[in-house]
Amino acid sequence: MVDPLDILTNIEDVFPHYQAIFSAEEQKVIGYEILGRMKLESETVSLGSFFMDSSIPDEYKLEVDHKVLTQALDLFTTADDDLLIFINHDANILMLDHGESFLELLKEYEARGIQLNRFVIEFAEHTFSGDIEQLYHTLTYFRTYGIKIAVSNIGKESSNLDRIALLSPDLLKIDLQALKASAPSPSYEYVLYSISLLARKIGAALIYEDIEANFQLQYAWRNGGRYFQGFYLHEPAGELIDRSHRKDQLREEFQQFIAHEKKKLQAVYEHSETFYKRIHQAVTTLKKSCSTNDELIQKLALELTDCSFRIYMCNEEGFQITGNVFKKEEEWLFQPEYIEKNWSWRPYFLANILQMRISGKGFFSDIYSDLETGERIRTFSYPLEGDMYLFIDLPYAYLYEQDGLI
Repeated sequence: MVDPLDILTNIEDVFPHYQAIFSAEEQKVIGYEILGRMKLESETVSLGSFFMDSSIPDEYKLEVDHKVLTQALDLFTTADDDLLIFINHDANILMLDHGESFLELLKEYEARGIQLNRFVIEFAEHTFSGDIEQLYHTLTYFRTYGIKIAVSNIGKESSNLDRIALLSPDLLKIDLQALKASAPSPSYEYVLYSISLLARKIGAALIYEDIEANFQLQYAWRNGGRYFQGFYLHEPAGELIDRSHRKDQLREEFQQFIAHEKKKLQAVYEHSETFYKRIHQAVTTLKKSCSTNDELIQKLALELTDCSFRIYMCNEEGFQITGNVFKKEEEWLFQPEYIEKNWSWRPYFLANILQMRISGKGFFSDIYSDLETGERIRTFSYPLEGDMYLFIDLPYAYLYEQDGLI
């Protein structure tokens, strides 16, 4: 960590570095994030800790930031005129004068040829301690000039999705530092999935940063990333790079990701077809000897004891017309208390019912956490006669044994 006094007394040694941001669509550099650096003896050090230190007065941070930023913008006056320029800013400092001085600086460089719609102001929502409504109005004013807004460090700290939705940024920047192991925790994946849904609803693009390995790039690609950034792609440097720097490598990696994803989807489809035939045959045979639906699911459970832990039926409005049969310690229990419970509130329930009604076939759900057991499972949905539908829950242990279901 650099001593703040060393920075302030040697501000002439402060300079910018540039980290490239790559596009999933074109596999080339679409912009750069400006980062502060300083020469300390023979080493180049980051100024990140200086800007994040709450004990340092704002005016000192502004002085150093101005030094870094003006040097960088001088360079961008002669760079490609479609490159985006990502500028980190502390929203608390920005709001000291409601962004007026910062906007004036950008306008100075507009006069020198940098269109304002090339600027992306990025800040961390969770560090802002002021009035969120006032920040929203300031950012909305910035947008009238074409300036884009990015909320950063999502996934790294506790972000408030309600506040992010209110600010309605153009980009959400997701930090993948937590994704250090190749097998992230399910809860982490679900949080990022929620963020990707939010981005889709508010019309924001996703940038994944801190990508340090191929598997993180694959994760970002698979989870809706439009832009990518990180040491795996490009380490910050003192100059701009060839925009096609990694185009061939990215294209090859994306083709590998696509092939892997297609293989997984094909495996799920084939498993679904096979499982559908198994259920269809079992139900067709068993219902001849069963007088009630409860009896049918209890006998079906014995047929599916190798692959299921819960079975029940619902009508098309989501009301259970049977109890549950539930496997506990290898023994099937009947649970009549579930009769008349309604599940239409579950995401995609009614859409899945409509899909079964139209196709006349069953299918697997995606992987999700079961409300009662907490286990990661899939559900196989199967249409019966009339408006009745069969639901078969498959445990993680079974899914793990099947190639392509995890």
